[in-house]
Amino acid sequence: MKNLFSFFVIVLFATFSGCSDKENSTSTQSIDTIPKVAEATLTPSANILRDTNPARRSNMIASTARQKKDINNTFPFDISLTNAKKEILNSEKSLMKNGKPTIVLFWLTTCYPCRMELNAIKKVYPDWKKEADFNLIAISTDFKKNYNNFIKRVEKEQWPWDTFHDTNREFRLVMPGALNGLPQTFIFDKNGEIAYHKRKYSTGDEIKLFEKVKELAAM
Repeated sequence: MKNLFSFFVIVLFATFSGCSDKENSTSTQSIDTIPKVAEATLTPSANILRDTNPARRSNMIASTARQKKDINNTFPFDISLTNAKKEILNSEKSLMKNGKPTIVLFWLTTCYPCRMELNAIKKVYPDWKKEADFNLIAISTDFKKNYNNFIKRVEKEQWPWDTFHDTNREFRLVMPGALNGLPQTFIFDKNGEIAYHKRKYSTGDEIKLFEKVKELAAM
């Protein structure tokens, strides 16, 4: 019994003292003094599940985005946008500088908070346009497989502003935070600088958004 206890002490010591490469390289212990593990414990277990179905790889979505270094990362960028008519445009023209503040709202067709924010803005948009001169662009960051859902949504909602699909999903490579968490709303001032940024949506956020728009439009 005493010998068995000594065996476990040696095994535990060997296990917890061998965590770093530095320790392994400076050890002076002879390999002969380390208890040998039975060969049966070194063979792979038959109970380990392995993915032997290569067909799953076909579900991976290949990115068509350029490298970040190849994209103009300043407003109005140079990113391809597709509208609901399947026309491909460039953000250089769609987001052109015209001396007005520009709201850019990023959304997804599957995002319920996005839907709430777009609906809230749609209700007050006509009044906003009477009070301030500004641009508003909504950009869907959906994967290409959901592009048809984008078309259906645009046709159904009939929004009074320009709406596009981020063709190659490149805006996430140039916007702060990689657009992690939607909706995300930005206001660019007349010089193309980010003057406002909001992530997610809570009731009443559209009021704060418009207050900033009016402030920038008056400058």
